[in-house]
Amino acid sequence: MKYVITGASGNISKPLSEKLLNAGHQVTVIGRNADHLKELVDKGAQPAIGSVDDVDFLIKTFAGADAVYIMVPPNIKVANWKNYIAQMGGNYAKAIEANRVGHVVNLSSIGAHMADGCGPVSGLYHVEQTLNALADANIKHLRPGYFYQNLLGNIGLIKSLGIMGGNFGGPGSKLVLSNTDDIADVAADELIHLYFAGKTVRYMASDEKNGDEIARIVGAAIGKPDLQWAVFDDQQALLGMLQAGLPEEIAKNYVEMGHAIRTGEMTADYWKHHPGHLGKRKLEDFANLFAAIYNGQGAPVHG
Repeated sequence: MKYVITGASGNISKPLSEKLLNAGHQVTVIGRNADHLKELVDKGAQPAIGSVDDVDFLIKTFAGADAVYIMVPPNIKVANWKNYIAQMGGNYAKAIEANRVGHVVNLSSIGAHMADGCGPVSGLYHVEQTLNALADANIKHLRPGYFYQNLLGNIGLIKSLGIMGGNFGGPGSKLVLSNTDDIADVAADELIHLYFAGKTVRYMASDEKNGDEIARIVGAAIGKPDLQWAVFDDQQALLGMLQAGLPEEIAKNYVEMGHAIRTGEMTADYWKHHPGHLGKRKLEDFANLFAAIYNGQGAPVHG
């Protein structure tokens, strides 16, 4: 089988590509930087250097693919983040349609049932809708939870104020959390077997914890057993992100997403269609990596 994988140097796409290569498949990996793809190329992948902003590049690269894995790469320099994400969905749809690609695994997110009010995830809603309009392609939308790696954004808060937190995560609210290796396992399962048809959604998560539980687990790993989770209001969260250097457009979207987590709207459809079992990599496992990075002994991880 011939697969094309976007975002191939990332924490999901890279292990996914390795799984497909190990299974004996032909894999083309897309990335902007050839050096970042070298490890996969050394393992047998075919590199495609370019940007998913370029529709002609995507059309050329998707040619002959039996299936593709698509994701919208992060971009904090855009003027309208949701519109940018939706536009990337349109680019992918054009390339899929031009090549009559039969199967597509799309990295979406919990909350993608919300057309508005969920920050960047509402952009993914529009990606899903655009892909669902393709007449002949079978689409599997993967909707994982909040990435463990996002918790690394708390390191500065812990070191400066001795707390973790956000405008979500109260004691009565479970955060749906996902490990990127667990997501890669699910994506590989879908791509290798290609047993999906039509337009369908698959929820997946690795753990479900409230803010207090997250702080306790992370605190134990970094030697701060009394670490607490603080719930900020939306304005406090926005000011904190701006002070940390995030562009206003990105900060506003994150605050909107956090609000949707806090109200429960972001996870409402997940709980209605709970996956039944969780991934094998728990928050306690990730806390060890968190501690290494917190102590300056590990490299930051990227999505």
